[in-house]
Amino acid sequence: MAAGRGAAALRRAWRERRAALLEPSYTPLVAACLCLAEGGVNLWVIRRVPYTEIDWKAYMDEVEGFANGTLDYTQLKGDTGPLVYPAGFVYIFLGLYYATGRGTDIRLAQYLFAGLYLLNLLLVFRIYCRTNKVPPYVFFFMCCASYRIHSIFVLRLFNDTVAMAILFLAVNLFLEEHWSWGCLIFSLAVSVKMNVLLFAPGLLFLLLKRFGLLGCIPKLCICALLQVLLGLPFLLVNPVGYLTRSFDLGRQFQFKWTVNWRFLPEEVFQHRAFHTTLLLAHLAGLGLFALHRWHRSRESILALLKDPAERKHPSPPLSVNKIIFVLFSSNFLGVCCSRSLHYQFYVWYFHTLPYLLWCTPTSKLAHMPKVLLLGVIELCWNTYPSTVCSSLSLHICHGLVLLQLWYGTAPLPAPHNPQPGRRPAPLSKKVQ
Repeated sequence: MAAGRGAAALRRAWRERRAALLEPSYTPLVAACLCLAEGGVNLWVIRRVPYTEIDWKAYMDEVEGFANGTLDYTQLKGDTGPLVYPAGFVYIFLGLYYATGRGTDIRLAQYLFAGLYLLNLLLVFRIYCRTNKVPPYVFFFMCCASYRIHSIFVLRLFNDTVAMAILFLAVNLFLEEHWSWGCLIFSLAVSVKMNVLLFAPGLLFLLLKRFGLLGCIPKLCICALLQVLLGLPFLLVNPVGYLTRSFDLGRQFQFKWTVNWRFLPEEVFQHRAFHTTLLLAHLAGLGLFALHRWHRSRESILALLKDPAERKHPSPPLSVNKIIFVLFSSNFLGVCCSRSLHYQFYVWYFHTLPYLLWCTPTSKLAHMPKVLLLGVIELCWNTYPSTVCSSLSLHICHGLVLLQLWYGTAPLPAPHNPQPGRRPAPLSKKVQ
């Protein structure tokens, strides 16, 4: 029965292949086909493309110290330096450490990360099926065409992939109105890598809009409590060492790995004034989007602090697209203002780009320029080492995405109301 329905759906899709490429209602079918294809692509990559050691051995050395009983975070280190990720990373990669024979079975680790890739893709497709915004043909570029993303998952085994898969699980929970569970999983993602905090301003806005100040405090407590519980073994031994190592917001990045700031002199890249400028730009961008694009009520944004039932203009329920737009744009603003982007950081926002480009009306930016933007961004991330041209091009692409987000989601002008007592001029005698 199920096979018959599937065959009928495929025959209908072939007859309506133009619609299958352009109509978001076909996303589930296209997603299923792409997931099957991706299984084969990942197997081919693992078997045919040589594995490259970058951070996996360092991860294993770091968690091996914990397995041997070291609880002072400042003493946990690997080949590439000290451990700089929160405690959730330690527990998850400790499981991988034992599953792969103390990190020695690289091929098994690659298969596990291929499974993670497919799980991540399913979670992303579930989000896109709910938004009903992106034409299905775009997902071909999001899947099989991205060399860099496959490399990050199955050839490099970076922890960024684990953090983002958990994050997309949290987003799915938010869409189902499971806010407490979503906050718990969101905090788990943060505990793997701090880049997930780029979604936090958007999440805070959504919690305030949905629950008000008093209502969102318990959700924030869930996030904080999980961080305390995960870090407790290390907090009891050296709390300052744990906090400064795992949540080091001032860490310096190496200029040789930067993808986005190659066109700057290294002394400017490392200067604290440059970092402060980027932070101010990030905060300004968040403020502008919160005031003029996220907040659509006629009331002041301070009304979000009130209980939703007590607001002058009751807030409508949060729609799927509202949740996704706020979260994805919050993260994208952070990526645009990052002090440095390394090659594995591409996964931080790669799967959100189709939504950011197609969430606005197509008339604002036609299909072909949007596809071209995706292609240029992919090319920038595949240029190794980065060049002045590739880093400038990446910033130009980011700027164009921001501009179309800003203008494409601008409120429509209020309709003109004629003055009282005056009748509008007739359009024509025929209309009369």
